[in-house]
Amino acid sequence: MASTHDEPDLTELVNVGRSVARYFEGVGVTRIAQLVGEDPVELYERMSAAAGQRLDPCLLDTVMSAVDQAEGKPARPWWHYTPERRRLRSERQAPL
Repeated sequence: MASTHDEPDLTELVNVGRSVARYFEGVGVTRIAQLVGEDPVELYERMSAAAGQRLDPCLLDTVMSAVDQAEGKPARPWWHYTPERRRLRSERQAPL
């Protein structure tokens, strides 16, 4: 389903349903093209701040997937990104 701006809806991305799309919309991301070049960790942190609480870390996996897809990489299940999230967490020593 396309948006009113003839651009693909965020829910056209694998792993992104309406609830995840609402997290994106909460930080001003309403189109797939806006994800290109974004830092998934930064987006996740902004989403958590907008929600007023640390969100489920699996959401970061989904954000990583969405950014990759927006940049033309293959669609993969969100859990494909879990090892990368855990690696980032150990490097940053932060609760991702």
